[in-house]
Amino acid sequence: MKLAIVTAFPPSKVTLNEYGYHLVRHFRLKEKVKEIILITDKTVEDKNLDYTESGCKITVKQCWSFNSYKNFFSIYNIVKQTNPDAILFNLQFLKFGDKKIPAALGLMLPMVFKIKKIPTIVLLHNILEEVDLGNAGITQNKMLQKFYDIIGSTLTRFLLSADMLAVTIHKYVRTLEKKYAAKNVVLVPHGTFETPPQPDYNLPAGPKKIMAFGKFGSYKKVEVMIEAVELVRQTVKEPLEIVIAGTDNPNTPGYLEEVKENYAHVQGITFTGYVDEADVPRIFNESAVVVFPYSSTTGSSGVLHQAGGYGKAVIMPDLGDLSELVRDEGYRGEFFKPENVSSLAKAIKKIVLNDEYRLELSRANYKAATSLPMEKITDMYLDHFETIKQQKQVSADTELLTGDI
Repeated sequence: MKLAIVTAFPPSKVTLNEYGYHLVRHFRLKEKVKEIILITDKTVEDKNLDYTESGCKITVKQCWSFNSYKNFFSIYNIVKQTNPDAILFNLQFLKFGDKKIPAALGLMLPMVFKIKKIPTIVLLHNILEEVDLGNAGITQNKMLQKFYDIIGSTLTRFLLSADMLAVTIHKYVRTLEKKYAAKNVVLVPHGTFETPPQPDYNLPAGPKKIMAFGKFGSYKKVEVMIEAVELVRQTVKEPLEIVIAGTDNPNTPGYLEEVKENYAHVQGITFTGYVDEADVPRIFNESAVVVFPYSSTTGSSGVLHQAGGYGKAVIMPDLGDLSELVRDEGYRGEFFKPENVSSLAKAIKKIVLNDEYRLELSRANYKAATSLPMEKITDMYLDHFETIKQQKQVSADTELLTGDI
């Protein structure tokens, strides 16, 4: 199979680039895949293809840019030139831009390729029906939110015109089937990027590190975590450090720099900046607990799966998608009220002062993460492509017979 994958890809700063990196990594190891056409966004630096395992050929086509009106045509032309056997889109609604027309044009492509009879699967990481547009930093305006709902429903119908739409949370399947009477929605879990060996769960000597990982500034704001750790420090002797690992959300440039200035008086706080893939294991392994300082959610959490893979205790806001994911996939953690400093402080204190409980959560999360490695997830996609291929063959045979009659 010659498989085309449309995705952002490191060193891109466009959302889902890390997920794209690991999708490609695991697809290239499959015997069924003879070549990957990586249809990706343009970056000044070369794409990060530093895979150590041997695998199939990867042909890189940097042809689209965030908010470009030309994306539809450039991606279409690459597919026409390379003639793949199947296409996988790694998407969320603002993948191709945060302007209406570029975003919409990009999301129309799966429908076009299905019409061209190329087996097409869309992996959709979030659905607008489950996104709080205000808290997610998209818009606070109620009229605009209604407008986005209408546009979102239209774009969802475009995506549902693909051969298959894959989502990562079971609740999304139910929502799409109920609202759109969809028959082609399947659950494919997010999966765990790495499957590290069983960790020893011991922490390095020194202060326990409370870590948040991601792109911050819209619905992921670290002030609540910093203030919660400060509150815990007032009541316990256990030395604690704060680690903010990651960068600004593209929609909120300068956010972390402002946080640095506002909390310059806080001791024991580290801002790592962008974390290279090679440094991710160290960042997680050094941490005692991973905190999710979110006020909203926009889909399955890659950071939760990473934390589980490294055997880490987690603290999460009691929000819909995360709560659903915990129930579906077996993760465990402490919950806190979103944006509530005292609630988060209680959760942090409960874990850092009780190593036995921390270890209990860590082991449960490692078990949950390693039950769904990316190796299994990519197999699921290949099985779905085979199903689509068979359905198309049956349809073609039926048309042929009908024509003969």
